[in-house]
Amino acid sequence: MIFDKLKKFDIVFDSPEVDCPPVFSSGDVVSGRVVVDLSGESRLDSLKLHAEGFAKVHWTESRSAGSSTAYTQNYSDEVEYLNRREVLLQADNGEVTVLPAGRHEFPFSFQLPEETLVTSFEGKHGSIRYWVKVKLHRPWATVRKIKKEFTVIEPIDINTPTLLAPQAGTKDKMARAWYRNFGEVSVTAKIDRKGYTPGEVIPVFAEFDNSTSRSVVPKAYITQTQTFIARGTMKQKRAVVGTLSGDIVGARCRETWHGRAIKIPPVGPSILQCRIIKVEYMLKICVDVPGTSKLCLELPLVIGTIPLHPFGSRTSSVSSQYSVNLEWLRMAIPEQPEPPPDYSSVVTEEEAEQRNNAVVPQPAEDLSGILERPLMAFVQEFRFRPPPVYSEVDPNPQPLNMRPRCMTC
Repeated sequence: MIFDKLKKFDIVFDSPEVDCPPVFSSGDVVSGRVVVDLSGESRLDSLKLHAEGFAKVHWTESRSAGSSTAYTQNYSDEVEYLNRREVLLQADNGEVTVLPAGRHEFPFSFQLPEETLVTSFEGKHGSIRYWVKVKLHRPWATVRKIKKEFTVIEPIDINTPTLLAPQAGTKDKMARAWYRNFGEVSVTAKIDRKGYTPGEVIPVFAEFDNSTSRSVVPKAYITQTQTFIARGTMKQKRAVVGTLSGDIVGARCRETWHGRAIKIPPVGPSILQCRIIKVEYMLKICVDVPGTSKLCLELPLVIGTIPLHPFGSRTSSVSSQYSVNLEWLRMAIPEQPEPPPDYSSVVTEEEAEQRNNAVVPQPAEDLSGILERPLMAFVQEFRFRPPPVYSEVDPNPQPLNMRPRCMTC
């Protein structure tokens, strides 16, 4: 039997760099070879290849139908992005093919769809995966199968007017206790642009005005929200991926951040246009207000793959895109001891209540114009990297002449 004579059965992708898995994008050609190493002469019916790509979501929720009755509700959906078949070996007349002992290589090549694919992604309730599966058929024997995944990364160029636009906002909240007002806390913040890439530092310009009789501590967080959608229902997973702690703002004092730095860790790019999986980022500037819920100002972020070009150039070749993508995949993870806080510690009570009662949002505005070429999605978390570690240590401490000043001084 060929099963006994099969020493090696493998799929090898062609890669421009040794010991580095290839990275593909829409319209690229995926090529490689299927390796069959035999210890003796063997008979084969066929060798067939099937390339597939899917976005899939699935989760379950427990439901109650009465005091003593409960059941489990399943939610699932999928979107197909790739489905290609290729016959690598098969006799025209339907006869078997006899292969001598030794190593045999069967090359394959297929083009990914020109329409936009979605970047490879792995989440708690869903994934986006691409793979090549090969079946070896032999007379009167079980089919031998092998499967190997490959990575797709769709570029997001942040050098566009939408992603280069500054983001700013202001928010205030009254401190109360037993129907008595103790003053107001306000936050005004601005960042230079909306689009950033992993490894970049975001300078945060902010002013915290504390009119209460108690001290407050301002903080900034980069949050990531994964949204999975199926059957008109959505499931969300939120996490804090970066933090920044400010100085204490005393009673009736004001604190100013002149470009305090918060670094973006090696997370994946945003996913904004996939029908069933979305990954969004937000910069939250927060203050704990005495006697009431947390005050949080949110500024939207888009995490891209093509960094800011000098002199505002917005052109880039395919090879430079791959170079940027590979550098992102290799990015070192900082070794710092303190993990980021839990997401629940940076969300206000009002936000938590609103999101618990949330329904599937309507489709967002068309964002295809922010990309160098039309895309359907971009991604969050590169599935082969371990989670990074973060710290609340401020990499840009303020000098003494920029410490908080009291409004009564």
